[in-house]
Amino acid sequence: LEIDIHLFPEGTRTSAEAAAAVGCELSAIAKSLVFMVDERPVVVVISGDRRVDPERLAAACGGGAARRASLDEARAATGFAAGGTPAFGYQSPLEVVADRSLERHETVWSAAGTPTAVYPVPVAALIRASGARWAEVAAL
Repeated sequence: LEIDIHLFPEGTRTSAEAAAAVGCELSAIAKSLVFMVDERPVVVVISGDRRVDPERLAAACGGGAARRASLDEARAATGFAAGGTPAFGYQSPLEVVADRSLERHETVWSAAGTPTAVYPVPVAALIRASGARWAEVAAL
């Protein structure tokens, strides 16, 4: 996977900031969020215009409950700070779930490890690189 990182000193911490910086639709941002499913970390890659439904995520992961990870839990699990968490490249293997909302775009923008760096990537390549499995976890 070849990555062409784009730096934006004003920040790309949120999907809205990233979309404004690169000049794309909010839905073309692939945000990577860390959740705890029965106390195990799971990364969810989802379109910037969608929210994760914890109940749907728990069901998709075979768990009883899911909640958003704390900032400390997210960093401990991935090695990255929230606002810059990439879809892959963690310090140890993690389960990654990709919401089907990403399929609306051929190419999306993903965080590159810092709150000021993003890169464009074909959705299929992002899924391959992250080892994600598809699931419907967005809130309805």
